[in-house]
Amino acid sequence: MSKPNSYILNFEVDKLTDSIINRISGDSFRTEISLVTKLDLKTITKSRGWLFDWKYEFEQPSREVYKLTINDNPEIFQGLISLTVKPDHVYMFLLESATFNIGKNKLYEGVSGNLVAFACKLSFQRGGDGFVSFESKTNLIDHYVKTLGAYHFGGRLMVLDTIASKRLVDKYFKP
Repeated sequence: MSKPNSYILNFEVDKLTDSIINRISGDSFRTEISLVTKLDLKTITKSRGWLFDWKYEFEQPSREVYKLTINDNPEIFQGLISLTVKPDHVYMFLLESATFNIGKNKLYEGVSGNLVAFACKLSFQRGGDGFVSFESKTNLIDHYVKTLGAYHFGGRLMVLDTIASKRLVDKYFKP
C-alpha cells in the first residue's frame, strides 16, 4: 500500500499559550523542538498510541520530522510535526499531539500551537518570510482562520502569511 504525498491535517489548536500549560496544575513549561532521530522511532509507534506512521515520514528524504518535549523531560514527546522547507515557504505534511494531549482530558494545552509556531519560525530562518501552508479538513478551515490567522486559499489549502506567523513566533519563542 502506498503512502500519501500529502495529508489532510486535522489538529486542533486548543489555546495559544507561551509554551505548554498543564491543565491540572496550571503550570507553564518551557519546551524544546528538535529533530527526531532513528532511535526515537522505537517509541513513536501505533502500539504506543501514535496514529500516524512516523517511520515513513522520517524516511522521506524531502521531509524533516521534529519532536516537541518539555525542557527537563526530553524522553516524553508531547507532539510531532513533519514538514518540508520549500524555496518560498514551509509545507506542513503532518502534525500530531501525543494521545495524552488530545481530547477533553488532555494533559497539556498549547502543543499544536507550539508546533505550528515552530514551522513559522523555520520559514523565517530559511528564507520563506514566515509563509507556511498545509491542507486542512474542511470542518477545521474556520478554526484555523480564527485561531492561527490562516488564510483559506480555496479547496483545503491553508496559508499562514508573514503577519500571522510573526504573531505565533512572538508568542511561543521569546528571547
